[in-house]
Amino acid sequence: MIRRAMLVAAVLSLCSHAVAQSWPTRPLRLIVPTAPGGGTDFTGRLVAAKLSESLGQQVVVENRGGGGGSVGADNAAKATPDGYTLLLGSIATHAVNPALYKKLPYDHIKDFAPVSLIGTVPNVLVVHPSLPAKTFAEFISYAKANPGKINYGSSGVGSPPHLSMELLRSLTGINLVHVPYKGAGPALADLLGGQVQAMCTSLAGQITFIKSGRVRALGVTTAKRNPQLPEVPTIVESGVPGYEVTIWYAVFAPAATPKPVVQRLNAEMVRALNSAEMKERMAQQGMDPAPSTPAELAEFVKLETVKWAKAAQDSGATAE
Repeated sequence: MIRRAMLVAAVLSLCSHAVAQSWPTRPLRLIVPTAPGGGTDFTGRLVAAKLSESLGQQVVVENRGGGGGSVGADNAAKATPDGYTLLLGSIATHAVNPALYKKLPYDHIKDFAPVSLIGTVPNVLVVHPSLPAKTFAEFISYAKANPGKINYGSSGVGSPPHLSMELLRSLTGINLVHVPYKGAGPALADLLGGQVQAMCTSLAGQITFIKSGRVRALGVTTAKRNPQLPEVPTIVESGVPGYEVTIWYAVFAPAATPKPVVQRLNAEMVRALNSAEMKERMAQQGMDPAPSTPAELAEFVKLETVKWAKAAQDSGATAE
């Protein structure tokens, strides 16, 4: 009986190995739940390019913005779990949305198979150069002197950029006007054009414009300064204790995706994230690589869910 069980286990192991080795046989799609442009889109395209190389099949980026990322996440959750549809998930789809929306079309825990964490990156508070505030302190003073006159953009109601500003508002008492967009790209375009005056979003989508002077960085949202912007102070050291936000990205597959496929994807992701090329490209965008096992990502999502549920409750922010 024991020998038979061992034989069955060996056969199943060989079959699983065969499934992983034969997959993929056609192109994959990576759903990026935002409009083109911005940090999420950049990260998705970087991951898609590396997976295309390692898997020998093209990984096509499919942008599906809306609902703070919930539209794209729902599409991925309901896709056939065959390994050919992946989601570029994030703090928005798997932590903030569950905290802010009373009803989501997907279950961020049950509907997905975690693959690997990709990396973490700070948000950065930036303003249009026309705003007469060259420091964070000046921004707060100007906002208090001009309540309701600063418009800030976000990638959607309930998105991390929205909640980041709501937390700042609640901790400082400033009165700002929220202008939601269907993705970071359109919001950034209006920030660059001066239609909105401020934005607190991923450094990965802003650093090029900060370096060129098209936007002015006033503070980063992490506990420590970022090496890409050593001259920009943290919001904590600028006088707002307890304010800390770290953006993260990860790859997920639909639940019930075969484990051998998930394991193969994880192996390719970890290999890519540990490569010198990826580390350099991510560093250029202010992002720290953070490869993980599927189990580690699952536990991380649970912890983030608790954290952002409390943050939403404390700030009073809702998306409905």
